[in-house]
Amino acid sequence: MSSPSKRREMDVMKLMMSDYNVETINDGLNEFNVKFHGPKESLYEGGVWKIRVELPDAYPFKSPSIGFVNKIFHPNVDELSGSVCLDVINQSWSPMFDLLNIFEVFLPQLLLYPNPSDPLNGDAASLMMKDRKQYDQKVKEYCERYAKKEDTTKSTADNETDDDDITDEEAGSSDDEIAGHADP
Repeated sequence: MSSPSKRREMDVMKLMMSDYNVETINDGLNEFNVKFHGPKESLYEGGVWKIRVELPDAYPFKSPSIGFVNKIFHPNVDELSGSVCLDVINQSWSPMFDLLNIFEVFLPQLLLYPNPSDPLNGDAASLMMKDRKQYDQKVKEYCERYAKKEDTTKSTADNETDDDDITDEEAGSSDDEIAGHADP
């Protein structure tokens, strides 16, 4: 590789040519979103997340910034910002790694093997250590609520104004039926 910019182009193109849906931001290769599916045989299976990737000017010598756009319940992901606590990205990054490593190895490993002893989400870590069954249930609830395929098409602003403020009574109102669900 002759320069970091050529490497950046090559890595982004490799990601685009793979099975990942990549959506560039501002028509550049420094910021983009990637549609990421939860790993098979995990609590996150069936979930789909939009992952925000920001490549620094010094990429691949400096690690990318990675964050979940839609919510996920995980000890090593900050629930509000979506920031990821993963040593291989934050501390031991090497130019040997590329973007495909992040989506094919690092993120699946993070979801398969959470580390509650180094949390960004203290609630998730605490629940995981105290009541694994309840933790598993909450992970699945978050997947159902925030990680559907249609959630990855929302803008960040839409996700921030999610339906958290809607009461259960409002959520079950007949207005939901107007959307056109067919009777069985």
